[in-house]
Amino acid sequence: MLASLWVQCPIISLTDCIAQLYFLVALMSTEGFLLAFMALDRYFAICCPLVYTRLMTKCTCLQLATISWVCGFVNSSLHTTLTFRLSFCQSNRISHFFCDIPPLLSISCSDILFNKVAIFTVGIFIGLSPFFLTLVSYAFILHAIMSNDHKGRHHKAISTCASHILVVILFYGSAIFTYFNPTSTHSFEKYQLVGVLYNILTPTLNPIIYSLRNKEVKLALKKLMCLR
Repeated sequence: MLASLWVQCPIISLTDCIAQLYFLVALMSTEGFLLAFMALDRYFAICCPLVYTRLMTKCTCLQLATISWVCGFVNSSLHTTLTFRLSFCQSNRISHFFCDIPPLLSISCSDILFNKVAIFTVGIFIGLSPFFLTLVSYAFILHAIMSNDHKGRHHKAISTCASHILVVILFYGSAIFTYFNPTSTHSFEKYQLVGVLYNILTPTLNPIIYSLRNKEVKLALKKLMCLR
C-alpha cells in the first residue's frame, strides 16, 4: 500500500490484492486480541497487584500472544477465501486506496449475502469478543479506582490505562464503522477517511502514545528539544 502511494501507481495485481487483504485482516484481528489481553494485564496489575507476577508470567504472556496471532490469521484466511471466491465482472476499479473487504464486495457481481453474514457472525466472535473483554476489564478497573480513596493511586491507575484506552478508542471506533456498516450504505469518501485512520494514523500514533510514559523516551525528547 505504501509503495503504491509513493509511486502513485493506481494498478494492483490480483495476487497483490489478495496478499494485501489477507495481511490487513490478519493484523487487525491480531491487534484486537492483543488490546484485549493488554486490558486484562492492566486489570491484574491494578485489581490483583499481590498476585500479578504469579498470574502474568512469561509463559502466560507467550500463550496469550500465540492465541492472538492464531485467531487473527485463521480469521483472515476465512474472509480472504470467501472474498476471492466471488466473481468480479462489474468493474476492476476499487473505490479505495488499498484492498479491503467492503470495496471488493461492492464491485462483485456475485451474491454477497453469505459474505455479509460471515462478516457479522465471525465479527461478533473474533472482533467483538476482545472488545467486550476490554470493556469488562476496564469496568472492574474503574470500580477498583472508585473504591479506593487514595488520590495518588487514582492518578497512577489512570496514567497506567490512559494510553491503552486512547488506542482502543481509535482502533475499535474505526473498525466497527468499517466492518459493521452494510456495504450498500457506505459513503466511500467517508470510508477512505476511516481507512486512513486505522491503517496509517493509528499505527503511527501507537509507538508515540505508548512511549510517552517511558522515562527514557521523555528524557531523550527533552534533550532533543534543548538541542534544537
